[in-house]
Amino acid sequence: MSSRLVGVGVGPGDPELVTVKGVNALRAAAVVVVPVMDTGERGRAEATVLHHVEPEKVVRVVFALNERSDRARREAAWDAAGERVAGLLRERGSVAFATIGDPNVYSTFTYLAQTIAGLVPGVVVETVPGITAMQDLAARSGAVLTEGTEPLTLVPVTAGATVLKEALAGPGTVVAYKFGRQAGEVAEALRETGRLGDAVWGSALGLPEESIRPAAELDGAALPYLSTLIAPARRDGGRGGKL
Repeated sequence: MSSRLVGVGVGPGDPELVTVKGVNALRAAAVVVVPVMDTGERGRAEATVLHHVEPEKVVRVVFALNERSDRARREAAWDAAGERVAGLLRERGSVAFATIGDPNVYSTFTYLAQTIAGLVPGVVVETVPGITAMQDLAARSGAVLTEGTEPLTLVPVTAGATVLKEALAGPGTVVAYKFGRQAGEVAEALRETGRLGDAVWGSALGLPEESIRPAAELDGAALPYLSTLIAPARRDGGRGGKL
């Protein structure tokens, strides 16, 4: 039988936002891998998974999740993680990899799957979609992501403030991920493009330390790395005006 690797999106942090299909995939796998940093603390994916499967099935695998400056260290961590998961696949046959959000949206699973494909010939790779942070923030804040023909642009601010400014200057709603450490630049980009008034940001969604605030309150202080911002499209207030 072929080995099977399933990337399971477990949402932004609220364990109730894992889909039924996601829970079934976690429970069906012989092993559930959760990515952790080398500092040892429990990650958001692990905390969510432990609401749905027994701890004995969970295997913690170290990834350099916060490493952006040292490419060699990052690549080495990915390779080591790939070897660990490949070994689990050979031993157990089926592995679920839990990732926050969705496995096809800025997920560590993408790099793992690429590595595993070269290490385990014939491996079957599948994904189970998950609720994203922008969906959860929209629900918790009341921000509407899209109406009618409006486009939706998703920007990781790690790509630079210029990319965000270009998106904000265009039409539709703009969502910014991973902007916490560049909160000051994000606030300035919102002001320059006239998008500050309706924008909202959130972090630790669905967790006890959750914070959801108007973007107008951004004062330049650094925020949690995984903060999410929604800058809604400019709307005239008419119902269905853009259909």
